[in-house]
Amino acid sequence: MVENPKQALAEFLGTLLLVFFGVGSAIAALVEGGVVVVALSFAFIMLVLAYAFGPLSGSHLNPAVTLGVLLSGKITMPGAVAYWVAQLVGSAVAAFLLWVLVHWGGVVDQTGALGANGYGQNINLGGTMLLETVITFLFVLVVLVVTTRSEYAGFSGLAMGIALGVANLVGLTLDGASVNPARSFGPALFSGTHALAQLWVFILFPLLGGLLAALVAPVILGTGENIRHGPHDEPSGRRAVGPTPPPLPDYPPT
Repeated sequence: MVENPKQALAEFLGTLLLVFFGVGSAIAALVEGGVVVVALSFAFIMLVLAYAFGPLSGSHLNPAVTLGVLLSGKITMPGAVAYWVAQLVGSAVAAFLLWVLVHWGGVVDQTGALGANGYGQNINLGGTMLLETVITFLFVLVVLVVTTRSEYAGFSGLAMGIALGVANLVGLTLDGASVNPARSFGPALFSGTHALAQLWVFILFPLLGGLLAALVAPVILGTGENIRHGPHDEPSGRRAVGPTPPPLPDYPPT
């Protein structure tokens, strides 16, 4: 279980901010700013949230990441469920705030669907299944690798932000680039379009990508003295070998 309720609170608030600023950038600037602006917005907000919430909750902010961490044995099932609930609720709150901005705040929705993910215009169902699996696999694999090896600790947030930005550069014009079931969940609830009927695709296949990343990560990591088995410590209680890394964005004990 989550030992500290602040961990779930961090996941709630972090996911809320990720969706509000990431999806909000698409709503406000997809047409005028373009794909690069939106992708950079996702990259930058992921980067800063990784450093802000990493020391507390690990800054998953994504059910696919939490699944990968669960399969890696770094979080318990009750802890993962608490994270999933917090992430989905955070996304729903963020989407409601965006809906208020569009319907009551005079903001023009440049996506036409409150930034919700969807397929049919530029990609079909099969293509969406493949795309979401691959781009989520990339993102979760990067997260699992850079947050496990101590020599990458100081740059973990940067790598995570770049990976999310790249995923959005590829997927934004095709299906809106989910990479994150929580990112898709909130906007689908409030979009008032086809998004809710298609939501299952943007939940199932990012989770599949996260599962595959969890299977591949140990092959890439192998074994070594710089592998972190817990928050910066080896099982013996010694500090990890090498330069002392800053405590982010690591996964707290659960």
